[in-house]
Amino acid sequence: MSTPDSAASLTAPQPSDPIWQRVELARHPKRPLALDYIERVFTDFEEFHGDRAYADDSAIVGGPARFDNRPVMVIGQHKGRDTKQKLQRNFGMPKPEGYRKALRLMKMASKFGRPIVTLLDTPGAYPGIDAEERGQAEAIAVNLREMARLEVPVIAIVIGEGGSGGALALGVANRVYMLENSIYSVISPESCAAIIWRDAGQKHLAARALRLTARDLLGLGIIDKVIGEPEGGAHEDHEKTFESMGAAVRAGLEELAPLTRAQLVDDRYQKFRRMAGFFSEPQ
Repeated sequence: MSTPDSAASLTAPQPSDPIWQRVELARHPKRPLALDYIERVFTDFEEFHGDRAYADDSAIVGGPARFDNRPVMVIGQHKGRDTKQKLQRNFGMPKPEGYRKALRLMKMASKFGRPIVTLLDTPGAYPGIDAEERGQAEAIAVNLREMARLEVPVIAIVIGEGGSGGALALGVANRVYMLENSIYSVISPESCAAIIWRDAGQKHLAARALRLTARDLLGLGIIDKVIGEPEGGAHEDHEKTFESMGAAVRAGLEELAPLTRAQLVDDRYQKFRRMAGFFSEPQ
């Protein structure tokens, strides 16, 4: 099968391709998951369940907690560790009821003035027929709209794999951070390669073209900070990773604390308006 001309400028990656190594680290089976961070970075966490409309979605966990003895609302996408947990958590792919649960918690946080911290780690929203029937796209769209209007500080952190709208539905924040070896992209490298080159085996090329690493996205102005990981990746030293995460959340909350409710909304609006603004009109 012929390859599109657009691929000609991309040379074949070497086995030690550093971009693909980061993709693999983002998906490492021993990497800390959302509940690991919630248990070690936050205290007094109480998980809330259900969207008050259909069901509870175990792919999204969340509830009130404390950070440095300050009340916050923490919400995360949880993939599960072993096979049983992955099946229970749907491999971290939320359904509409998961996003509606997250929105219920965010509105509750806004009502009571609690800052919100979201932890993004999903290959994408669940694409099954049942999810589409219950309004998957609508649930994501509503989250994007309502998160833009929240009158409290919002910090989103990509802890592993931030996939497409499934991650962005929890990612409309005043500050967006990424762990050093996490990835954040509109599509997975495999799916991108299957669409562009009709060959999922070209995933290495797709990964480089997508500019999905933390350093790339920091340079593009998509995220605000890269959180360092221990040598070898977060899975090599969970405690050190938790400390780095805590320091980033602490700094973010301190930075946003002086802003009024109206300023927080405007700050978030201006942040996303500036994205992809690579051209300017001549004066």
